[in-house]
Amino acid sequence: MGQQQLLLIILGVIIVGIAVAVGITLFQDNAVSSNRDAMTNDLMHLAAKARHFYSRPTSMGGGGHSFVGLTADAAGMLILSTSNFSDNTNGTYTIKTAGTSSQVVFQGVGKTALSDGSYPTIEVTVTRSGHTFTILN
Repeated sequence: MGQQQLLLIILGVIIVGIAVAVGITLFQDNAVSSNRDAMTNDLMHLAAKARHFYSRPTSMGGGGHSFVGLTADAAGMLILSTSNFSDNTNGTYTIKTAGTSSQVVFQGVGKTALSDGSYPTIEVTVTRSGHTFTILN
């Protein structure tokens, strides 16, 4: 009877260990997914601000049907120092490509580390007719 009880205890410890490992993995995956969703929401807000800048006349501080001159301030980003980037609890956002009349590209880098040590990266390309998201990492 003693060997059977010992075997059951060892089996129980193994099952609990596996359950804890699976729970930690699921928690990490959920955190990364949540971070990506929050970054996508922030980038959608920036895309809307950029399209608003595009459609606003230059006399009113807009681009006059161009993205040339779009800055972090005009895109509604919180400006840190003199750089063209913004930072919040979800990620760090930059204007990756600006200065063209037809499009602007924003990039967001998340704050929750992936399993390989990198961070989620999402880009949104904004044109006059819409926007396209690309998940890089």
